[in-house]
Amino acid sequence: MNQHQHMVFGAGLIGSYLGAVMQWRGLSVMLIGRRNMLDKLKNGIRLTDYQQHQQQVRIESLYDLCCYSSQSLPNADYLWLTVKCTGVQQAIVDLEPFVNDQTVILCCQNGLGSDGLVKQAFPNNKVLRVMVPFNVVQLENGHLHRGSAGALSIEQDDSAIATTLQSILACELLPIECCTDMQALLWAKLQLNLGNAINAIADIPVKAMLQQRDFRRVIAAMMEELLTVVEAQNITLPRITAVKAGFIPTILRLPNVLFRLLANKMLAIDPDVRTSMWWDLHQHKRTEIDYLNGEVVKWGKKLNIDTPVNSAIVRWIHQVEAGELSLGVSAQEVLAKVR
Repeated sequence: MNQHQHMVFGAGLIGSYLGAVMQWRGLSVMLIGRRNMLDKLKNGIRLTDYQQHQQQVRIESLYDLCCYSSQSLPNADYLWLTVKCTGVQQAIVDLEPFVNDQTVILCCQNGLGSDGLVKQAFPNNKVLRVMVPFNVVQLENGHLHRGSAGALSIEQDDSAIATTLQSILACELLPIECCTDMQALLWAKLQLNLGNAINAIADIPVKAMLQQRDFRRVIAAMMEELLTVVEAQNITLPRITAVKAGFIPTILRLPNVLFRLLANKMLAIDPDVRTSMWWDLHQHKRTEIDYLNGEVVKWGKKLNIDTPVNSAIVRWIHQVEAGELSLGVSAQEVLAKVR
């Protein structure tokens, strides 16, 4: 297994972190990403996390997404697709030269639905979903920092792929679990990701956002819409936080003093962590809003369930993308607008 070729396609922050861990664990790994990211990694990568673990590695096989020659690179035995949902369609075209009949494709996207595009494009390949619960930031060139908790989860089917990958990759810098019901897990992760849009709109770090009750009230309302949609599909959400999914909205609505007492783990993140949606909007990129809050809206329509708060936030983010609205809105303003 450790002689097989791993390729991380679309190596941004998450992909580069995963690739660096693979290198440290002795695997053969190539990173294909954008030059501005790879230039920051070429002199070595320092990995750290919020629990003070650290490691130094160097990856020699770094390839510019725009300039590589597919003829000079080998096929991937394990292709980790780490582009965002919005980049999957183009990535399918770009990664085709590296896929043979035996290639396992691991889809590491947030939200729901984008793996279907990959399965449609590569019907003869094993396609497994991967859920990445943690946040990675670049503190300086070549320094990738995992700023929050959670184990990377790999979809487990009737093959031994997930358990094998777990056995060779799991470590203190990258906890890994295997999951037999990935659809339920992705809905559970989506519940937590609904707040990404609020973090972007607020234009403040996640921890500071969670310390303001009115922001939490909006997130709680979005979560309750998701829970209604999930219940209508007879999906039981796994527990991926200290409390059950159904209790999280209640905790979010608590007064600040009680919230701080009862939600220590929710606040156990680095004070500077921001969500990927915040980064996308500040870099004038298209966000993943349609695969996150938009999935709640889409399923609500299918099931004849009203989702007014998620619908309002989806519209809001699209207006920011179009340059019609600005970021940096107060908690009180956000709450008033969605009401």
